[in-house]
Amino acid sequence: MQQLHGLLQDGSRVAIAAASGMGGIGKTELAWQYATFHRDCNTYPAGIWWLFVRDNDLAPQVLQKALRMGIQPPDTLDNLEERLQFCYEEWAKQTSGNALLVLDDVNDYRAVQPLLPRNPRFKVLLTARQIVPSPVGCLPLKVLKPEAALNLLRLTAGDLPGNRLGLNIDAQLEDAEALCQWLDYLPLGIELVGRYLRRKERLPLATVLQRLQSQRLEARALQEAEAGMTARRGVAAAFELSWAELKPPARTLGCLLSVFALAPIPWKLVTECLPDWDEEDLEDCRDYELLEQSLLSLVEDETSDAAEFRQVQVRYQLHALIREFFATKLQERADAENLRRSFAVVLTSVTKTIPQTVTLEVQERLKQVLPHLAVVAEQWSHLLEDSTDAMWFFTVLAWVAQSQSLWAEAEKWLKACLQMTEERYGADHPYTALGLNNLAALYESMGRYPEAEPLLVRSLAICEQYLGADHPHTAMSLKNLAMLYKAMGRYPEAEPLLVRSRAIEEQYLGADHPHTAMSLNYLGALYESMGRYPEAEPLLVRSRAIEEQYLGADHPHTASSLNYLALLYQSMGRYPEAEPLLVRSLAIREQYLGADHPNTAMSLNNLAMLYQAMGRYPEAEPLLVRSLAICEQYLGADHPHTATTLNNLAALYESMGRYPEAEPLYVRSLAICEQYLGADHPDTAGSLNNLAGLYYAMGRYPEAEPLYLRALEILSNRLGEEHPNTQTIWSNFIACLQQAISPGQDSQLSQHPTTQAMLQQLRETE
Repeated sequence: MQQLHGLLQDGSRVAIAAASGMGGIGKTELAWQYATFHRDCNTYPAGIWWLFVRDNDLAPQVLQKALRMGIQPPDTLDNLEERLQFCYEEWAKQTSGNALLVLDDVNDYRAVQPLLPRNPRFKVLLTARQIVPSPVGCLPLKVLKPEAALNLLRLTAGDLPGNRLGLNIDAQLEDAEALCQWLDYLPLGIELVGRYLRRKERLPLATVLQRLQSQRLEARALQEAEAGMTARRGVAAAFELSWAELKPPARTLGCLLSVFALAPIPWKLVTECLPDWDEEDLEDCRDYELLEQSLLSLVEDETSDAAEFRQVQVRYQLHALIREFFATKLQERADAENLRRSFAVVLTSVTKTIPQTVTLEVQERLKQVLPHLAVVAEQWSHLLEDSTDAMWFFTVLAWVAQSQSLWAEAEKWLKACLQMTEERYGADHPYTALGLNNLAALYESMGRYPEAEPLLVRSLAICEQYLGADHPHTAMSLKNLAMLYKAMGRYPEAEPLLVRSRAIEEQYLGADHPHTAMSLNYLGALYESMGRYPEAEPLLVRSRAIEEQYLGADHPHTASSLNYLALLYQSMGRYPEAEPLLVRSLAIREQYLGADHPNTAMSLNNLAMLYQAMGRYPEAEPLLVRSLAICEQYLGADHPHTATTLNNLAALYESMGRYPEAEPLYVRSLAICEQYLGADHPDTAGSLNNLAGLYYAMGRYPEAEPLYLRALEILSNRLGEEHPNTQTIWSNFIACLQQAISPGQDSQLSQHPTTQAMLQQLRETE
């Protein structure tokens, strides 16, 4: 441990020491002992994080750990590395002194290298089966020295000083040395045999060696390259020796545990997989057989700081080699499929407790089971009799990833789900339609509207053909396609879809069903965007009442209803009614989704715009600055929601007379809208109008004029001449022309027919 500590404390910018070597060499145990010892010594006051890397991606684990510290990392989809660096830096800001990051069982150092902290306060300890390349400081663990191997055998076998009964290693020293040599001086093998000897303390060591030599292990899962087979021989024989000592129930338990991910296993899941077993008998198999023989380990859940490190939550984990051994034994059993299916069914019950809106509480509850959910999705979903259950695993994993703005991971799961349904059920099956819907919804959240549309169109066609025009799933497809069209500014196409969806849900689900409330919300929001305020209000009021009654006053969906209704009241100039709704919506989202969730950013943005409309500029600015930071970090610098927040912050700065700060924000917002929404989108028209208004305020009338003209053309074609937004831009344009006439700058304006006609009218009325 001293040598390891020296490597970690060397003068490099980020000291990385790798305890490496073959399986069974004791890498994890050394790392664990090091972390535990230096935790107690407070060597790393900033905290210790322990991550199991072999079967799990590093990035999601770091992000989850950060979330538990209240750290929300940046999310630029193309640069995961920078998001993780943000986590590390925020961790550093919240603490003092050095921190330790332990990455256990790294298969590919090159894959994790870009994801490691750059800050020199972070010391990183890896365990790996291969020597890690320079510049990593490397502590190669090969095998124990003969004397150390004998001492380990004495310790694990119970041959302690003063022990006059039972095993005496020194009295059989030659056989003990031969035994250690046969085990290739590997700590794991020696420990397993030592545990065996503890139970059979009067058994001669020569007999034990003979039994080991008679063992043959042919499991492919344990076979490596020829160069490593000699070293693995002893461990394999020790496994077989321990296996022979297990009673049938303990063997069954070991085989079941091999189905779980190579990660800490919550014991509650194990008991649920074996519902017919007596709980006390099951615990005896665990404690007096698997744990006693070192075939299973207790695991302490390492958390984010030194104080939390001591708050131990005990779980259990198999060593990687033992897991492979048990998996091989499982293959030989007649009940193998039943054990795997039981595991998949139990995890299915977990997925069904996960809502689509994954709150902070849900994320915390799921963190221990996520690796095991992934195993079902990747390996055992075909064992589930209910086909929708198989889809749940992929979908839920995507929801959890999306709740943390892990967009690439969410897309991976939803693409895998769609591929599974198409292969298993066919391209036109209703389950495939559901997979299409879910992937499209993700793309819409990411602002990738052109990719979402064909998926939703195809989903709707499948539902209508195979489920019927009035099926609730058809209504869902109608609703999702309509909201995509709304986001794309295609309001006339959205309205009939939402009207039809609402009618289906009211008929088949009921007038007060939460799904019906959502349709009412969406239709009311569409009418608000179209300027049809009297039609919007009763829909939004009714939706809010339903959701408060059936979901609760503090549900995230209720927050959405409050938000929609408040926006309507703001558009109608009813500011005193809008404010308490927006304040309440923001409070719900901060509490249940997190302070840096994209939906929280939306609430911040909307409340800020209300304060701006009310002339409360000092209250509005920090809300918009915070909203913009969230959008850029979690949605991306070019997301449409980022453009909206940029636009609104610029508008606030303009209202405050801070024109130089406003202009680059307006310009950037307009560029995003044109690129990602289209040159004729209503939001693009809004950006054009706002930038034109800034130029008008700055007396730059020739620059304002073409922007106003473009905005008017877009809104006249898309929303109509009578829409409130169209009328507002007309008023702005006329005011700009009047102002240009006054100082005699109208001669600098273009010869555009609309401009010249308006100038003529204005001159005649002077």
